[in-house]
Amino acid sequence: MIFNIQPHERHIFHIIQEASIKLGFPTYAVGGFVRDRLLGRPSKDIDIVCVGDGITLAETVAELLKPVPRVTVFRRFGTAMIRYGDIEIEFVGARKESYNLNSRKPVVQEGSLEDDQNRRDFTINALAVSLNESNFGEIIDPFDGLVHLEQKRILTPLEPGRTFSDDPLRMMRAVRFATQLNFTVDPETLEAIRVHKERIHIISKERIATELNKILLSPKPSIGFLLLDQVELLQIILPDLVALKGVEFVNGIGHKDNFYHTLEVVDNIVPYTSDLWLIWAALLHDIAKPPTKRFDPQFGWTFHGHETLGAAMAARIFKNLKLPLDHKLKYIQKLIRLHLRPISLTKESITDSAVRRLLVDAGEEIDDLMTLCHADVTSKNREKADRYRSNYEVLKQKMSEIEEKDALRNWQPPITGEDIMSYFDLKPGKIVGDLKNALREAILEGKVADNAESARAYVMEIAQQFGLATKSN
Repeated sequence: MIFNIQPHERHIFHIIQEASIKLGFPTYAVGGFVRDRLLGRPSKDIDIVCVGDGITLAETVAELLKPVPRVTVFRRFGTAMIRYGDIEIEFVGARKESYNLNSRKPVVQEGSLEDDQNRRDFTINALAVSLNESNFGEIIDPFDGLVHLEQKRILTPLEPGRTFSDDPLRMMRAVRFATQLNFTVDPETLEAIRVHKERIHIISKERIATELNKILLSPKPSIGFLLLDQVELLQIILPDLVALKGVEFVNGIGHKDNFYHTLEVVDNIVPYTSDLWLIWAALLHDIAKPPTKRFDPQFGWTFHGHETLGAAMAARIFKNLKLPLDHKLKYIQKLIRLHLRPISLTKESITDSAVRRLLVDAGEEIDDLMTLCHADVTSKNREKADRYRSNYEVLKQKMSEIEEKDALRNWQPPITGEDIMSYFDLKPGKIVGDLKNALREAILEGKVADNAESARAYVMEIAQQFGLATKSN
């Protein structure tokens, strides 16, 4: 393998070398930057380890760079960071660590480069490149990381049980790297994760969610979720996803395994989006199938209401994982609630009114909804899958025509609930909502023109059905 660096990176490394000579600190580039450069992957983060004071080295490097960058110091952790152009450089002194059983926060002491490499999570991340004058560019590889890069294997530098017990987040990172890089995790390392899986409880939900997000943004997220399931971490982190596993038969009639279907949907959607929250919607779109599963002798297996319950379960899952509970969650819930609608339209003759309702209900999310529904076609029956996809194209064309004509995205009825309350001297309540819904349906069905005058006349006309009279009566 060749360690290729760009000219601007070489310039930075020579400046770091100059500073390290001035201070007398042997200095090395380590970790992910080295790994990614050897794999030919882009990287905008450089970790620098010196046998000395990392903060002092950062400040000295900043003085030598032009223009002089700002140094951000994290004195509590003994680290400092410089952003230079589009590259983020982090400096730390070489250290060795020891851990208490109930904490992943280490007791840190000054150490050598060897100590620093010993504390790394995986052999492919323990590689170091010398920035020193005597052996500039030499790769220091005490754990055969170069061989493991060639073999596409993930192993720990030290005994894996100790590595994962010391810092259980490394269990998630092993799975994440395997997913991102399409590497295999060494069997002994995998078994150590399974044995020490309960240690994950000392890791914050935010850190776990960060690793899950990185897995979801990988080229093939199913690799990570299958590994998490294999080592029994998924049952701890996302038990609702594990509950999707399995096929049940009654009278010889079975349903598909919704766990593997879900992972296939996630893999299907990734090539078409980099939106993390759309990918989360794909992961959770069928999450409520287990609690809504019923067998009907006439219709077979049903999952009635799983879209509605699924939206509620998404909120609980996001709250548990400390994921955002703002508009991002609402977006995911909306897609889960609506994900059956386009599918149902492809199974019947598509009416203009049904398309209008879909466009109005989905609003700005209609394109993402269609992307999700297209990914949801996982049938192994090629003829059936092709028919669904063909019908989706017909639906999309119909949507385009109606959208162009009626401009329905973010559509609102021409009169509001406040208008209706003023007509009949009402206070907010169910009857106002019922009138609004009746008006909405009438307009979308094409029975009432989409203007304030026609809408008001229609509400007045149907008011008698609700036992109402206008204030003037």
